[in-house]
Amino acid sequence: MRAARTRGLPGLLAALILAALATMWLPAPRAEAATDVSTVAAALREGPVYVDPAASGQLSGAEADALSTKIEKADKPVFVAVLPADFPTQDLFRNLRTDTGITGLYAIRLGDRFDARADSAVMSRTAVQNLVASVQGVSDANTQLNEFTDRALANIHGSAPASWGGGMDSGGVPTGALIAVGAVAVVGGAGAYVVVRRNRRRDEEEQRAALERLRVVVDEDITAFGEELDRLDFHPAEAGADDAMRADYERALDAYEQAKSLMAGARRPEDVRAVTESLEGGRFSLAVLAARREGRPVPERRAPCFFDPRHGPSVADAAWTPAGGAPREVPVCKADWMRLTGGEEPAVREVETPNGRRPYWDAGPAYGPWAGGYFGGGVLPGLLVGTVLGSMMSSPGYGAAYGTGYGDFGGGYDGGDVSGADFDPGDFGGGFGDGGGGGDFGGGGGGDFGGGF
Repeated sequence: MRAARTRGLPGLLAALILAALATMWLPAPRAEAATDVSTVAAALREGPVYVDPAASGQLSGAEADALSTKIEKADKPVFVAVLPADFPTQDLFRNLRTDTGITGLYAIRLGDRFDARADSAVMSRTAVQNLVASVQGVSDANTQLNEFTDRALANIHGSAPASWGGGMDSGGVPTGALIAVGAVAVVGGAGAYVVVRRNRRRDEEEQRAALERLRVVVDEDITAFGEELDRLDFHPAEAGADDAMRADYERALDAYEQAKSLMAGARRPEDVRAVTESLEGGRFSLAVLAARREGRPVPERRAPCFFDPRHGPSVADAAWTPAGGAPREVPVCKADWMRLTGGEEPAVREVETPNGRRPYWDAGPAYGPWAGGYFGGGVLPGLLVGTVLGSMMSSPGYGAAYGTGYGDFGGGYDGGDVSGADFDPGDFGGGFGDGGGGGDFGGGGGGDFGGGF
């Protein structure tokens, strides 16, 4: 028994290596016709080109291999699928992108028709449209796909997904067939697992530390909002109160309680966005209530004061230039507008950092979700461009750590990154008869590419 236990680990390694080699040397199973998008997606996760058996007359095996080699050598996230004309087209691009889960450019030859979609992080919608239009008149599938791929590789951002890997050498011999490589793979896999776990723990610790620093600031925001509610001194039964006022007050109270509850449940910095969204809505409700009580017109819904959201909704946009940055228009409260027009400095929200108190836009990446809740994805990029926080949010890895949805900053996933279903569905809408604005594959309006078929 002792001898058997002593040989356990080497025996296990040997068995794993032999099993891997046996699998590598076995001939590939004959592909079955694809019956759904998941079949296509599974193939594209393993390589850049998929040809449905029912469409093999469009692109031969040798042509598909050559196209795959070209894409892999370029190290770019370009995915090509050749499908039969009767393949189901409802939400095809969107479903394929969801099932594949990888950021990139997806091109599909459907019978004798062709179209493509891409994540905006790797290629703009206009660029995709132009590339598709440039090959629409090409009838031969091999020529069309190669011309499209050549032009796409010259324009696309990002790199190929790690899942492609491996493959065959120029002589058709499986590269993993060497015993030494197999042994290294088995042993190295265990080492890689340890590294991944260590990195994951480090990332989790950094996230917790960032959340705790952020919690101080958010608690200050919640406390300040509670004090505003107290100062308002409104009672639903007071003289002159009407249903509209009572509804405004109830919304403000709900926002206050919701903010406290959300912050208590926050586990990552990105969870804070929902908290500040609630506070922004609550402050606007208070501004509306105050206007009704004073007989003033109800104010329009505007972003909060850029310099400190605790100042409440802005009343105007004013020119402002950060240190070392370019000028831009920012929403400001009345008090800060008067300061700026008078040549004074605005009352900026500063927070504690390892280097002392700094404006929130120079305080670190965790403040992205905090600011995003107040200002929304569409407004935030223009406000923060050129600041420390703006630069951090535009980096490829930001979204994975601190959340997504900040307008022009993108989702934080570069080409080839695994994002799962975290992508903008608008990038993959239209076409293929999904009701995206033009009906059929390559059809006419809305989000489609226009004309063509």
